Amino acid sequence: MDLHSSPPAGAHPGTLHFIPPNLAAFEPTKPLVRSMNVNTLLWIGGMFDTFLSVTYPMKIAQALPATWSLVTASLGSAGKSWGVGSIAQDAEDVAKIVAYLKTMRPGGKIVIMGHSTGCQDCMEYTVGPNAEQRPSVDGVILQASVSDREAIVHELPTAFLNEADQLALKMCREGHDKDAMPSRLTKPVFGRIAITARRWVDVASPGPDHSGADDFFSSDLPDERLARTFGKLPPTSPLLILYGGSDESVPAHVNKDELVSKWIRAVENGGGHVDRFNGSIVPEATHNLNGCPEPVVHDLVQRVVGFVGRLDNGDFQGAGARI
Repeated sequence: MDLHSSPPAGAHPGTLHFIPPNLAAFEPTKPLVRSMNVNTLLWIGGMFDTFLSVTYPMKIAQALPATWSLVTASLGSAGKSWGVGSIAQDAEDVAKIVAYLKTMRPGGKIVIMGHSTGCQDCMEYTVGPNAEQRPSVDGVILQASVSDREAIVHELPTAFLNEADQLALKMCREGHDKDAMPSRLTKPVFGRIAITARRWVDVASPGPDHSGADDFFSSDLPDERLARTFGKLPPTSPLLILYGGSDESVPAHVNKDELVSKWIRAVENGGGHVDRFNGSIVPEATHNLNGCPEPVVHDLVQRVVGFVGRLDNGDFQGAGARI
């Protein structure tokens, strides 16, 4: 969750794909091998993100192998609309874009890559309700898969957070879940945007069971909970985790190495595959890497390129593929 870093203005040539009735995806221009089997890395942004607001995907686009192309998604929740959306709707939007890409590029692989809330979207897409009804993907990348609940707890005074949580829960109980929360409660963290009571509950995940829909990545979730999320990632969709070593949205008490290791164990215990070679902690990487030194960005880019290369080589096929 990062509301402050902004890239410089500029123009980027490419193709804007329109997916009816209201979705779009941008594909930066790059030379492609003239083949029907064009592979796609579909990048999904986080809260407040729009086309090109996070800069590192353009670096990935330039570095990908010739048979791969990067496409950035614009979902219905893009920009300031995320507060009235849900990851369930995001997953359906992603499904429409994936289906479009499969029609346009038959035979090509598709990997979905989430940034921040885009990571929750990727998890919802692959393990959430109705996941088996969505078009399959050939890999999943989680970059900045942080807990919004822990970030909010870190930023808001306890009494203030409790008031917001209790009001949101009350509104949901009384059937006002689609009504906006008072700005005085949401503004300190999210600024002046509309946030429904349901979206607040999904993100802040109040209550002892922390059942908010977005709560995939909190460090205090038990192994049993992780088994129902990470443990259900299909073996046909290998996972790459890219967790920022200097992610400013992660509270200091969170042990990043231990957390990522818990996720990896959950995936592998469930029969899924994780790229341990390219994944885990990205040293010195901030939440969205805007403004990071070039070597840090290059490190992340090469990890992504290494992952898709391993997919091309079939490194994750078969039981026990853990390297």
